[in-house]
Amino acid sequence: MDTEINSYVEGLSRSQTFLLPKTIEEYVEMDNPVRFIDAYVNTLNMEKQGFTHSTPQDLGRPSYNPKDLCKLYLYGGLNHIRSSRKLERECKTNLEAIWLLKGLTPDFKTIADFRKDNPQAISALFKDFVAFLKDLSLFGARQMAIDGTKLRAVNANDKAFNQKALAKRIKVMEKSVKHYLEELDAQDEKEASDGTKPAAKQAKKLRLLK
Repeated sequence: MDTEINSYVEGLSRSQTFLLPKTIEEYVEMDNPVRFIDAYVNTLNMEKQGFTHSTPQDLGRPSYNPKDLCKLYLYGGLNHIRSSRKLERECKTNLEAIWLLKGLTPDFKTIADFRKDNPQAISALFKDFVAFLKDLSLFGARQMAIDGTKLRAVNANDKAFNQKALAKRIKVMEKSVKHYLEELDAQDEKEASDGTKPAAKQAKKLRLLK
């Protein structure tokens, strides 16, 4: 009798003890765009940028470093992530986000409140990030998307955007960032409303049973 041949691609055994790299640093490659976000935000002075909680408090529960939340928002813009709950999930499941935040997992309320407390500073953040990429001559062959705005990255200087083209992109970026933040607010409100509906229905049933 012929031996049956398994023609399917097989996954790894779930009982295997070692799957991921040994360190978080190995989660993303050296040319991964997420490293641009990390490098850019690390250069910022949060107090001068106007972000709240820019100075660590001596008393009370420690707050999240605004730099980490800024990195998360830029990552969300690059990847079209449109709600605080989805950003929260990325921190727990996405290796790039885990690398970017060094394993921190802020909840959706913390993420949403940071946006509500810093609307102008976050809007300026996206615009400045474009300028940062330009200063590093990262505009070119590779496409990067921030809130629907395509930005080319990693290329030779002779193919980089000129000043006029860059100014036009930044102008578009300013408009799209406003739309992106509005989408985040709208989606957060929708998810909050959807979350209260089951509870409201259950309360109504309980009232009918009395």
